[in-house]
Amino acid sequence: MTARAKPRLGVFKFSSCDGCQLSLLDCELELLAVTDAVEIAYFLEATRKDMKGPFDVVLVEGSITTPHEAELIRQIRKSTKALITIGACATSGGIQALRNFKDVNGFLEIVYARPDYIETLDTSTPIAEHVQVDFELRGCPINKYQLLEVLNALLNGRKPNIPNFAECVECKQKGTVCVMVAKGMPCLGPVTQAGCGNLCPSVHRGCFGCFGPMETPNTDALAKRLLTELGQDKASVMRSFRNFNANAPAFREESLKHE
Repeated sequence: MTARAKPRLGVFKFSSCDGCQLSLLDCELELLAVTDAVEIAYFLEATRKDMKGPFDVVLVEGSITTPHEAELIRQIRKSTKALITIGACATSGGIQALRNFKDVNGFLEIVYARPDYIETLDTSTPIAEHVQVDFELRGCPINKYQLLEVLNALLNGRKPNIPNFAECVECKQKGTVCVMVAKGMPCLGPVTQAGCGNLCPSVHRGCFGCFGPMETPNTDALAKRLLTELGQDKASVMRSFRNFNANAPAFREESLKHE
């Protein structure tokens, strides 16, 4: 009997810091199980092997910020059965989407000695604004256990079991005292999707919104509390929502109210 071919996995990077790709390598022992289940056909972060498509599954990190990237993602989409975006850059545009609120030419003139050599788009946008995406995995960086869950679900033909509730639930589950109530610290936990494992609140810091907006974020209520009860000014509230997921619609719209 002929052995069944393994599904072919490709991992691609666009404008990003590589952190979400490294989360796959951080799986360590679990990575052995991944390589047993799939053939890693393209992953320049980990191997020199450069095999062409088609792929069964593609993981994409990073946002679209150049004309070349916009064309490349369309080619990748045509070469794969399933496309999963990983991380804040790929799902909302990332920290580089701060350019979306200003004139990008101004940044080019400040940063580069010869801006005429730079070919870039006016905006940094998520992958889903350019091609069909089968699943978005949030985080800056992503949670490696969530990544394993998504791959497992895809390989077994089921829906990934990824929480869509607020970070505050993780605080309650871990027994972490609310930093906003007890210490008066600004915190995006009430409007941010869980997934980090209660990282910042557990060390007495407010949530920075790394996993983006939860399913039904009441950003207006949180902003009012930051202004009235915690004494934040409008500029501070605006900056709170303009972070790793600044271009996520709920965060973007709330930040614009406080310009």
